[in-house]
Amino acid sequence: AYVSARENGQHIYLFDVAAGTETALTTGAGLDLSPAFSPDGASLLYLRDRRELHVITLATRADRVVATGAFGDAIDRPQPVWSPDSRWIALFAIGEKQFTNVSLAPVAPDATPAVTQPVSFLANTYANTIAWSRDGSYLLFDTSQRTETSQLARVDLALRTPRFREAAFLDLFSQPVRTTPAPATPAPATPASASAAPATSVRVTPEFADIRQRLSLLPTGLSVGAVTISPDGKTALLTATSAGQTNLYTWSLDELGRDTGVARQLTSTASSKSDAQFSPDGKDVYFLDGGRIAAISVERRETRAVNVTAEYPLDFNVEKMEVFREAWGLLRDNFFDPDFNGVNWSALRDAYAPRVAGAATAEEMRRIVRLMIGELNASHLGFTGPGSGGPVVGRLGLSFDRAAYETAGRLTISAITPLSPAAIAREIAVGDTLVAVDGQPLTRRSNLDEVLANTIDRRVTLTLTTAAGGTRSVVVKPVTQATDKGLLYRQWVEANRAYVLKRSGGRIGYVHMIDMGQSSLDQLYVDLDTENHARDGVLVDIRNNNGGFVNAYAIDAIARQPYLRMSLRGLPTAPARTVLGQRALEKPTALVVNQHSLSDAEDFTEGYRTLKLGPIVGEPTAGWIIYTWNVRTVDGTTLRLPRMRITAVDGTDMERHSRPVDIEATRPMGETLQEKDSQLDAAIRALLARMGRAE
Repeated sequence: AYVSARENGQHIYLFDVAAGTETALTTGAGLDLSPAFSPDGASLLYLRDRRELHVITLATRADRVVATGAFGDAIDRPQPVWSPDSRWIALFAIGEKQFTNVSLAPVAPDATPAVTQPVSFLANTYANTIAWSRDGSYLLFDTSQRTETSQLARVDLALRTPRFREAAFLDLFSQPVRTTPAPATPAPATPASASAAPATSVRVTPEFADIRQRLSLLPTGLSVGAVTISPDGKTALLTATSAGQTNLYTWSLDELGRDTGVARQLTSTASSKSDAQFSPDGKDVYFLDGGRIAAISVERRETRAVNVTAEYPLDFNVEKMEVFREAWGLLRDNFFDPDFNGVNWSALRDAYAPRVAGAATAEEMRRIVRLMIGELNASHLGFTGPGSGGPVVGRLGLSFDRAAYETAGRLTISAITPLSPAAIAREIAVGDTLVAVDGQPLTRRSNLDEVLANTIDRRVTLTLTTAAGGTRSVVVKPVTQATDKGLLYRQWVEANRAYVLKRSGGRIGYVHMIDMGQSSLDQLYVDLDTENHARDGVLVDIRNNNGGFVNAYAIDAIARQPYLRMSLRGLPTAPARTVLGQRALEKPTALVVNQHSLSDAEDFTEGYRTLKLGPIVGEPTAGWIIYTWNVRTVDGTTLRLPRMRITAVDGTDMERHSRPVDIEATRPMGETLQEKDSQLDAAIRALLARMGRAE
């Protein structure tokens, strides 16, 4: 059973492998997804529009709704799970404040469609997979908040009966049950709809009374992203992250086992892992390793590639129209404004379809689609093809004198970036001239980027002449452009920190956030160091910040107020929050923004204003504020989906509405060359005034 999106919608299809025939199981205008056969092979579940849970009886093709609710958002791929006895379905349901929890739906023929029965009650918004124990007595699922470690949760559907080692010992002396040997030749396969149900003694009977008290969080020590259970029910297979790398782990579910309570790592590579599942005998695990199929033996932990090849006959004229329809449909179903910012989205499809039909290349098709989505007049839109993968240029951390190059064609060094390859070599100085790279002379016509192409992390010899006329060779190891930009950025931050300290007479510290990502939040915590904590106040600079998602966590460090102090005998008194391990500046601050403060930086600005944390100085922000997802179309193009509207507490839209400032300050052109920053100067004056001592 599989999902196919065709001209008339997205439906479930059944393919008879023996006969080579396809049958449509569902029809209509709904968006159908997530098909799954019941363990007894008699039924198939699926979701319609992520709001209805359906079950089809395969023998009769009878289709009925067994539950309704919010089972996912418009791009989720929820995976409901059957109970071992095929009588219940477990799935995630989205409730108040978008909290996501496990619910159960009965599959009895006479059950009327209803809201599902919740069995977990966590105030968490992220969850991926559910696994039902082989005896049907409990459920495992992963759960988290976005920036927190994802945990493995267990819900016991009935009171857990303790097991004793003595019982396991007595089982050694019980009479074995004789079994009928398996036939030498397997019986011919039968279609799922006609196959006999496997014999099982399992009967799932959830006890909903007090089930809220029967949830536990398993101490795996990992950030769990997915879970499944082995055929014998004794082992959980976890796809989990540790130290920034995703790998596969096993977790013993055997209460009497020796390895209970310890995660056992199966894989140990940096590539992404997903879709892990046990082989039927439980001895191997199959998974996607960096997008390729692989297998690993559970006991010996030996990985092997599973070579799969398939030919895909590609007709560009068909594909380009499918990509166009897919992009249009994703925006139809997900764009944050159901009125599409006042444009007729259906009319735009009709207008642009003939233009896409005439596109001669994939990039031409993408340019036309970008014109269409640009009609929405919204931020956070995009339609980008796969990267070109061109040559990568090594960076040295050198700046060159423009006049020397333009007049004489010389690459005379004007600046060296701290901690760059040139800086750590210790033998290169401002005023030296670069005359050769790996023995290749540099002339007026030389392209230095071309000379340094494909030299990243390699040994490169630079030949330099000094102002006095001497010549020397220096060995360096070029870095990536991203590393070089990061070093230049940190140089800029440290220069601003020194500038603010000098202009404020040593009273004010300084921090900057380049974006609102996790790494920038971690850097903020580093930059709010002992020196900044020792100042009377701190400037928080988010100019040129292009957004992300951590504004709430950054604001917390600034907004938290003191309430206790603690001291150890003979040691300095400290704020209670610091002693207890919570990030809290507990100092007056001022915020600096500009027109290039975008997206989540604007959320930060609005939060700073609403919480009345201090003056906001600079220029009004950009007004680009929509919570956005990236999805890939069938040809690998990345489509940006602005899906979630952001509003201020008074209900006003943030998108296309700049966040105002309290004190306007702009930077005239040329200020940087004068070693002056009018916006920082205005913020220093505002913060000094707030601290009770005007400049």
